[in-house]
Amino acid sequence: MNNFSKSREEKVKQLRLIEIDKMIRSGNYPNVPAMQKEFEVSRATIMRDLEFLRDRYNAPLEYDYDKRGYYYTDETFFVQSVMLSESELFSLSVIQPLLTQYKNTPLETSMKNVFSKITEMLPNDVSVNTSFLGNDISFIGDPLPQIDEEIFTKVFSSMRTKHTINFLYRSIKRTDYSEHTCDAYHVLCQKGNWYMLAFDHKYQEVRTFSLARIKDISIEKTSFKIQAGFKPENYFDPSFGVWNTDDKPVKVELLFNREIGTYIAERTWHETQQIKENEDGTIYLSFESNQFTELLNWILHFGKSVKVLNPPQLIEKLKAELAEISKKY
Repeated sequence: MNNFSKSREEKVKQLRLIEIDKMIRSGNYPNVPAMQKEFEVSRATIMRDLEFLRDRYNAPLEYDYDKRGYYYTDETFFVQSVMLSESELFSLSVIQPLLTQYKNTPLETSMKNVFSKITEMLPNDVSVNTSFLGNDISFIGDPLPQIDEEIFTKVFSSMRTKHTINFLYRSIKRTDYSEHTCDAYHVLCQKGNWYMLAFDHKYQEVRTFSLARIKDISIEKTSFKIQAGFKPENYFDPSFGVWNTDDKPVKVELLFNREIGTYIAERTWHETQQIKENEDGTIYLSFESNQFTELLNWILHFGKSVKVLNPPQLIEKLKAELAEISKKY
């Protein structure tokens, strides 16, 4: 018997054990012939299942000769197909709202199906305080772009099989599409926005492409190998996102007003961060990053409550941005 057949047989057996457990807990005292008929298996198979319940699950299983069927001496016993604590059930209850980062991708449906299967496997006899469920929790997500399922599927397929892809791409600053032939190296998700790091044949370098801006994609017959020395982490900052740069990270230093000091101090903004509260209540924050474009947008949303201390190039970018903004008003 091959591994696939063994795996399938084990799954069928597990499901049958769960159903046998339900029959016994129903209080109807099922016997072997009844279980044979229900599952369309041999007497020997049912007997092995009952022994398995006793040996592996320590089921308090007994046979009632008067009622000619099986029962549990401990009425609280059940086969725990999924063993979850109340805190874990709480975690499950908030999974679906968190799936918003996979919205508009094929993963959304797949992950919802996985979630549904887990919840369906929970025993009926489990009682949980559900006061924290329902409408008591809300999530506010960012507006997400639409990603065509074909784009998503073909990018992942090409990355898995190491075959070159050809597609049309519209960059964020353009209104028309340009053709690209690329080798897909890596895919990353930034707050629900999906990006591909790919070696662009025309420019002979690794570039960043938003999956939402790709169309007319095709997988070529040409195969590729990932360049030696390629490291995905060189192209994005896990805290501040992705932009098309592989510049080395530099130390960023910021000073926040005391009015938002608590808000800044209570959060982890970056894995390399250092935070210090000054005597006047202001907060000093430093970390290393190379994603100046994303970082600039993050700094701007704090308005006058933050001052950039270093590096000089970030200060100059901020001044230029503010000058452009002032021209509009």
